[in-house]
Amino acid sequence: MLGRAEQFIWLTARVLEQRRFTFHFLGGGPDPVDTALGSYLNEDGGYGHALDPDLRGPLSQPLHCAHALRILDGLNRCAGQRIERLCRHLTGVSTPDGALPVVRPAPRAYPTAPYHPVLDDPPGALATTGPVVGLLHRNRVWHAWLFRATEFCWEQVETLRHCHPYELQGAVAFLDGVPDRARAAAAADRLGRLVREQRLVVLDPGRRADAPVVPGGAPGEQLFPHDLARRPESVARGWFTDEEIARSLDFLAAEQRADGGWPVHRRAWAPGSALERRPIATVEALLTLRAYGRPLGAPAGAGAVAGPAAAAVTRPGPVPPR
Repeated sequence: MLGRAEQFIWLTARVLEQRRFTFHFLGGGPDPVDTALGSYLNEDGGYGHALDPDLRGPLSQPLHCAHALRILDGLNRCAGQRIERLCRHLTGVSTPDGALPVVRPAPRAYPTAPYHPVLDDPPGALATTGPVVGLLHRNRVWHAWLFRATEFCWEQVETLRHCHPYELQGAVAFLDGVPDRARAAAAADRLGRLVREQRLVVLDPGRRADAPVVPGGAPGEQLFPHDLARRPESVARGWFTDEEIARSLDFLAAEQRADGGWPVHRRAWAPGSALERRPIATVEALLTLRAYGRPLGAPAGAGAVAGPAAAAVTRPGPVPPR
C-alpha cells in the first residue's frame, strides 16, 4: 500500500504533498514541509494561492488557513509569531459574530468551486470556524480572537438539529481540541445520537447504495465513520461500534486505486483542482489507517524508514500526538 502510494505522490503531487509524505512516512524532517507551506503565506498573515485546491487565486481565505493549521499541527509547529499573525488576520476577516465564513468576498473574482458560492455578506460557518478554533485550542494558543469564535462554535454545536455532514466534521474538529472536556463529551454524546438518527454516515459500506449522499454533493459523495473519527482518540470514535469502524477502515484501504492514490468523491469542477486534491486525500487516508494501527507495508524507496520523524515528540492538548 505505502509503496504504491509513494509512486503516486512522486508522479502527481505538489511539492507540499511530496514533502508531507516524506515527513510522515519516509523519515524526513519537518523543515522542508514548513518551507513548502511558506510559499502559500501572504503578507496579511493568512494563506492563499489554492492551498485548498477548491479556491483558486492569491487571496487569503479561511479554508486555506484551516488547511495550513492542519499541516502545522502535524509538524508540531502551531505556535510562535506566525500563529500570532494568523490570529490577527482572522480577527480582520471574521463575521460580526466572530466566526469565519467559508469564502470571503474579493475585490475581483477568482475561480472557486461551485459548492463554495461567493456571497457579498457571508455568514459565519461552523464547517470553517470549528477546525481552526479546535486546532488552536489543541495547541494551547491564546488570542483574543478565540473568545468570540469559541462561543460561536459552542452555540452552533449545542444547537445543531439538522446539520450538513461537512458541518458535522467542523463540530468534531472543534470538540476534539476545545479545553472544556466535560462539556465537549456531553455535546459529542448528543451529536452521536443525531448522526445515527439522521443517517449522516454510511455505517455499512456493503449497503452503500441505501445511504443518502451529501446534500448538494456528487453521486457517491458520502461520509463514513473514518471521515469523522479520523483518529481513535477523537470524540467521534465513541459514536461507532468496533465492527462499524473496522468495516469503514476496510473500505478506506480498499479505496486505493491502481495508480496508488485515493479517489476524491467531490464534484470535479476544474482539472487542476481534481489533480491536486487526490494526493492530499492519499496522505490523509494513510495517516488515518496508520492511526488505527493498520499495516501500510514498505515504502518504495530503498532504505526509507516508515513513520514520521517527529513520532517521539510529545504534543500538548486533549488529543494525543499524531
